Amino acid sequence: MSLNIHHLGRLAVGLSLNPSLCLPTLRHNNNITAGNQTSTSGFLLLAFSSHQELLFPLFLVLYLAALLGNVLILVAVGSDSRLQTPMYVLLVNLSLADLCFTSATVPRLLYALLTGDQTITHSACLSQVFFFLMAGNVDSYVLAAMAWDRYVAICKPLHYATVVTLPRCMVLLGAVWVGTALHSLLHTVLLARLTFCSNRVLPYFFCDLHPLIHLACSDTSLNYMMILVEGGSVIILPAICIVVSYVFIGAAVCQIRAPGGLRKAFSTCGSHLTVVILFYGTVVSVYLQPPGQMEGQEEPQDLVAIVMFSVVSPTLNPYIYSLQNREIKAALTKLSWLERGSPFFTLSS
Repeated sequence: MSLNIHHLGRLAVGLSLNPSLCLPTLRHNNNITAGNQTSTSGFLLLAFSSHQELLFPLFLVLYLAALLGNVLILVAVGSDSRLQTPMYVLLVNLSLADLCFTSATVPRLLYALLTGDQTITHSACLSQVFFFLMAGNVDSYVLAAMAWDRYVAICKPLHYATVVTLPRCMVLLGAVWVGTALHSLLHTVLLARLTFCSNRVLPYFFCDLHPLIHLACSDTSLNYMMILVEGGSVIILPAICIVVSYVFIGAAVCQIRAPGGLRKAFSTCGSHLTVVILFYGTVVSVYLQPPGQMEGQEEPQDLVAIVMFSVVSPTLNPYIYSLQNREIKAALTKLSWLERGSPFFTLSS
């Protein structure tokens, strides 16, 4: 089945980690009067405009759990010199990205649920777009780097110490953060140059790249072209890296005949594979669907999938690692406030 520009644009928006679901065709509305155009007014976030008394405690608990879990990972690695290795440095960067991911959107949602104020200023909206794009793409690239780390550990164990070095990981992570920041800045700047019509209603609980482009009155062809050309590759490249790494890992695991070898291989990859499935599984459920099904999808279903992708997944990631990683649990139990029996976290040896 061939895809027209409507579906290609839709797919590219999804691949650049922008949770929006109904990509329109390119519009050139040059006949809008100047009185109806502005680039500085605020927007209205309509999602979760009812049942605030139930949703506020739910999202508050999720956000506090995300903060607690990711901060515990940072503290555990920072407090134990034995964990300051490439694998745990990658895990620290995943936690930083998850903190940025949730903090870019959830605090503003909590404020709206608590006060009923669903408006957001133009500058705050652009800031949300920038940090959400950057954090989502850092997540994707760090997961790819972790897949490479697991590939070398299982398929080339004798070369691991010389291939996966701390300086090499630091250079790689620096390139990831700088590259994703430039990617996000590009799309944010292109978004900032647009003017918007009097209709300023966004269907979700945070500002997203595509809904904002959809509301624009000015020419959006350059925005869509950059999404198609540059945006899609940002998520496709790390996804290919993860798939290829696990193909080689799977082939190596099938050849393991030593007693306990299969269990050791699973313990090496189990946490990472779980996080990858959780992250990309929610992305696929939102974006990689047949065109007809995407067009007929209802908004409540969209919101559930987007919450899973942008809130639940970053919240669960640190607990998946801490529960399956013996070194993380050992480092956390050494912290004095945990040894005194803090009720917030109970670890089993």
